[in-house]
Amino acid sequence: MSEIASMLVTHRKASIDEIERAWHGDVETLLGWVRSHELVEECAVLKTCNRVEIYVVSPRGEKVLFDLAKKARVSSRIIDFHDHDESLLHMLRLASGLESMIIGEDQILGQMKDLIQIAKKAGMTGWMLETAFKKAIQVGKRVRKETRINERSISVGSAAVDLAEEILGDLRGKCVLVIGAGETGELITKALVAKEISSLYVTNRTFSSAQCMAECLGGMAIPFEQMREQIRTADLVISATAAPHYILLKEDIEKAMAGRRAKLLLIDIANPRDIDEAAADVQNVELHNIDSLRRISSDNMQARMAEMDRVEAIINEELQLLKAKYKRKEAEELLGILYAQAEEIKDQECRRAMNKLSARHTLGEIEQRVLMDMSRSIVNKIFAEPTKVLKEAAERGDVTLMKSMSELFRLEDGT
Repeated sequence: MSEIASMLVTHRKASIDEIERAWHGDVETLLGWVRSHELVEECAVLKTCNRVEIYVVSPRGEKVLFDLAKKARVSSRIIDFHDHDESLLHMLRLASGLESMIIGEDQILGQMKDLIQIAKKAGMTGWMLETAFKKAIQVGKRVRKETRINERSISVGSAAVDLAEEILGDLRGKCVLVIGAGETGELITKALVAKEISSLYVTNRTFSSAQCMAECLGGMAIPFEQMREQIRTADLVISATAAPHYILLKEDIEKAMAGRRAKLLLIDIANPRDIDEAAADVQNVELHNIDSLRRISSDNMQARMAEMDRVEAIINEELQLLKAKYKRKEAEELLGILYAQAEEIKDQECRRAMNKLSARHTLGEIEQRVLMDMSRSIVNKIFAEPTKVLKEAAERGDVTLMKSMSELFRLEDGT
């Protein structure tokens, strides 16, 4: 019988370089390569910067995945192989954010939705995988609704925005300057956009990088040379460059604050630092650095970790429901064959009976329908209790009874 199997190359065992080298080509190419194996009935591929996961439906899933790994020359040292039950559990944990580098992150849900749509569009999936991924996405949504696993920022960039909101009370209507257009700067600006600030300015030594990020997020890029002037009107400055030295000195901040009474919040998350610590001595200026943000991130991570027991309980509950659904499906397939056999016998015997009766009497349409309905009713009543028993056996995992039923009626080959 065909079941789901999976193999995973993730951040838990592999480096980023190893993940990138593991599987070549885009998702569509990889899907086609996996599906080309003669024993693969369905397949799906999840590919992100932190993981490449391949799911197959096959009567010999483990063999298929070992073959694929061998052909791709991926070391077994960095691969996790999962059988059917392990694959289902992993999907639910993944959608719930428990398998991510950042516990509880939301991005994985969207990525899982995208992957199953790509596989469906390519005609690579069927009932088995679509049922599993549908359930996983539902569980991911439920977990985030009923727990706080995704609340409170735990990346340094988003924690900086949380800290700013805490200090300033509300970022709505504030003018913000972000210095640095790298990965951290992008995370900061994305977090800021959700806060309904009045204006967002981005600057970087490479102006084109600042322009690109500003355009994508609805901000305005300014040349690096105009940074100090822009600080004069900013309520919040967050700096995250890779400069090896200070880019803002105490005197720069003093000039920016000249004649100004409004508070200026500076958050320096660069390492080494971008802003001279002495800037904190300037009147109406509050300066925070990465150390305070690390404390916030650590506290928030602890808060998320405290939610894990509740998340695990939800996953366990939903996993049992999903397993029962697959077991019912297995029983339904056996029953489908059984009823098809009975239907064929019923039709043959009804035709034989009607032929015999027709030799002596004229049978009208009503009489023929009565005979067919009666025979169908007899079949359904005879099989009603066995059907109930088989479905119950499937749900409790009674493989012996199901196997006995299959052998008794010769259902495996449909004969």
